[in-house]
Amino acid sequence: MTAHFHLKRKIGYFVIQTYLPCIMTVILSQMSFWLNRESVPARTVFGVTTVLTMTTLSISARNSLPKVAYATAMDWFIAVCYAFVFSALIEFATVNYFTKRSWAWDGKKAYEAFQSKKKEALAKTMNNAYAIGGMTYTPNITKDSVIPSISKSTAVQMRAEERASESKKSYNSVSKIDKMARVVFPVLFGIFNLVYWATYLNRDPVIKVDTAPN
Repeated sequence: MTAHFHLKRKIGYFVIQTYLPCIMTVILSQMSFWLNRESVPARTVFGVTTVLTMTTLSISARNSLPKVAYATAMDWFIAVCYAFVFSALIEFATVNYFTKRSWAWDGKKAYEAFQSKKKEALAKTMNNAYAIGGMTYTPNITKDSVIPSISKSTAVQMRAEERASESKKSYNSVSKIDKMARVVFPVLFGIFNLVYWATYLNRDPVIKVDTAPN
């Protein structure tokens, strides 16, 4: 007489305790792509917190299962989720680096433009002063009172141009890397979930039976 036992593990417990928290943690890490690149503290908290959360989930999942010498399906899922979370943190570091670099480059160009405008304004002031020096003045207007008024108007004009250039600085801007990450990361994570669940839910267990000769 031969008896066959078909054993099937219920995955409801693992879905609630491990899979859903991992998915929510990955989604939370991708929410940082929608924050402005100037929000360094907020994005840093998102990245570090999600990495630590994935580490805790990985340790708790391994402690709740029997120790085996091979990687299980849950181990692969947690490893991929950890890779997504860590990649989000690396993406923020890349965005922050290029943001600081672009600000330094814009500041250098603005300084050079300001210096050229300053030289042009001084040249115009000197030309106006020479032109006024050859003019005849009325008794109420003196040469000494006209030149300071021209220099003051030039300084006011330069300050106005400087304020206009500062107002044109793009704060709360969005990086091109963030725009790409908003699409690439969710699509890749969705494809991974489709492949994972389609593979492991429709997979039939293979049981090898050794048939001994009678």
